[in-house]
Amino acid sequence: MARKKIKSKDKHILALSTLVNHPSAILYGKEDLIAYDCDGFTIHKATPKAVVFPENTEQVAKIVKYCHDHSLPFLARGAGTGLSGGAIPLNGEVIISMVKMKKLLSVDLENRRAVVEPGYVNLKLTNTISDKGYYYAPDPSSQYCCTIGGNVAENAGGAHCLKYGVTTNHILGLEVVLPNGDVIEIGKNGIADEPGYDLLGLITGSEGTLGIVTKITVRILKNPESKQTVLAYFDKVEDGSQAVSDIISAGIVPAALEMMDKTAIEGVEAAAFPVGHPKDIEALLLIEVDGIEAGIGEQIEQILQVCRNRNVREVRAAKDEQERAAWWANRKTGFGAMGAISPDYLVQDGVIPRSKLPEVLSKINKISEESGLRIANIFHAGDGNLHPLVLFDARIPGETEKAMEAGSACLKVCADVGGTITGEHGVGIEKREEMRFVFKDEEIQAQTDIRDVFNPDNLLNAGKLFPTPGRCAEVKKEMKAAAIS
Repeated sequence: MARKKIKSKDKHILALSTLVNHPSAILYGKEDLIAYDCDGFTIHKATPKAVVFPENTEQVAKIVKYCHDHSLPFLARGAGTGLSGGAIPLNGEVIISMVKMKKLLSVDLENRRAVVEPGYVNLKLTNTISDKGYYYAPDPSSQYCCTIGGNVAENAGGAHCLKYGVTTNHILGLEVVLPNGDVIEIGKNGIADEPGYDLLGLITGSEGTLGIVTKITVRILKNPESKQTVLAYFDKVEDGSQAVSDIISAGIVPAALEMMDKTAIEGVEAAAFPVGHPKDIEALLLIEVDGIEAGIGEQIEQILQVCRNRNVREVRAAKDEQERAAWWANRKTGFGAMGAISPDYLVQDGVIPRSKLPEVLSKINKISEESGLRIANIFHAGDGNLHPLVLFDARIPGETEKAMEAGSACLKVCADVGGTITGEHGVGIEKREEMRFVFKDEEIQAQTDIRDVFNPDNLLNAGKLFPTPGRCAEVKKEMKAAAIS
């Protein structure tokens, strides 16, 4: 194969091209970089300096060391499905794309673990081991295309995190390239609970600001003996919300407990996988239980009765696997389905106590009325993880800003009732200022101090996660840097 000639005269691009196996493993032309100017958060865009495609840890380390030694800002990128702008190159970064590092390195069924590279697609792991009776639990809605490396960066959740937890609960080990190019291994031999500080927990969910993950040891689970799914329709959102609390209060811990309101239902029924939900209902619950077959029927009957006690219009269990799969396919299209009823949407990710659901949904409805923008609600009701989707039209001057203000107001409501601003999508650039809703300046400073231990030059994914400048220490640091330059 003929080698691609590098046409750039930029010395850094020329140097970076020598650190990968082939010159074609770097993009630097303006037309090529357009696809990397944002992730799933499309409101903000910025152009990277270049995109490099390493194939192994050694190449990642060399690229990182070069960037570090030459003070080039850089960041890692997975599939680009993130929803908070975590992979947007705010500072003209060199993007280190992990898509070529996509191998399943090993599967150890006896010890229930697998080792993957960061570019390995989430759902592919379950599809690969399902015939052996195992699966990987974290299941974000984008699991058919998102990567496990990206899931680690954002500590992604999913519909079944109510019972099984989010990504951090399934990570046993990480290989990480630090911002200076050093390579460390955390959780050797798949032993997650090592003596010392919980570095696995620290790296998972750090949004690519502490290091670049190049190898991941994950926990895999045995397929449940049985699972059944219930669909319930309510004429009032309040009744559906109260049913959620009643189910948990009854001692039932569903694998998943999802809710959609009328606007969200309109969207999913207009999109790829309609299932015939009534057009006039105000809310639906999708509830799944799994476990030992002998106890599933009893739990289903309890759930059906709870829903009936809350004025449910209709409630039924899926008659077979085909119907169950159809219901879930419909739910999984939730975010993308908004494109069928709105030119643009902004998704938020607040978390609240379950008991506050009726109050918070009422306040979100008021925000919708005051802003003049429709807000659809699709969320993991069982653990109080809300996803208000603010629908808007970016072609109308001022409407994007109005949508962002409405989204921020929704997060303020969540924080005010004792919740927080993100459950699984991360902070990125979208929610940086909203960090002040839940943290004092001193608490933010403590977190940035930790970041500075790993990333002292702040070359790795700078400008993400924390509000800037906003703190005396940050202001002083910027003034000092400006004086030196």
